[in-house]
Parts: sequence; C-alpha cells; structure tokens
Amino acid sequence: MKYIEIGLGNRWLIRTECENEDRTEYEKKGIDFHLFHFHIWINRSVFILDTKDGWKKQRKARKAFKFIIGIVSK
Repeated sequence: MKYIEIGLGNRWLIRTECENEDRTEYEKKGIDFHLFHFHIWINRSVFILDTKDGWKKQRKARKAFKFIIGIVSK
C-alpha cells in the first residue's frame, strides 16, 4: 500500500511511504505514482484527463455529477 504525505515532521516535506504485505515500510522523497487522472462527470458526459492518454470524453447511460481526482501507483 502506498501513502502520499505532505506535511511537517517527516524526513521530507513531500514523500511517498510504501508498506509491504509483511508490514515493513520504506519511504521515497516526493510523489511516486504511475498515472494521475481527473474525471468530471456532468449528466451523461464524462471528461477524463490523465497523464497516459490525455483528454477523453465518454457517454454514460445514467446521469450523475462527480468530480474525481485519482492516482494509480506503481
């Protein structure tokens, strides 16, 4: 599991902490992620911006309003 932390009290102001299944941990300076994405869902239109594919637009069957920010870690 990965945690991205920003704040005072750690070794670095911005860091990524990784916890392994055996409960051991390690940390990296900065933000370590594979993909960053924004989703804006207005009615049936979904606008997506991600660091892999750029801008995309999709149509959905149901109506909704959402604003989502997501990070996919390695």
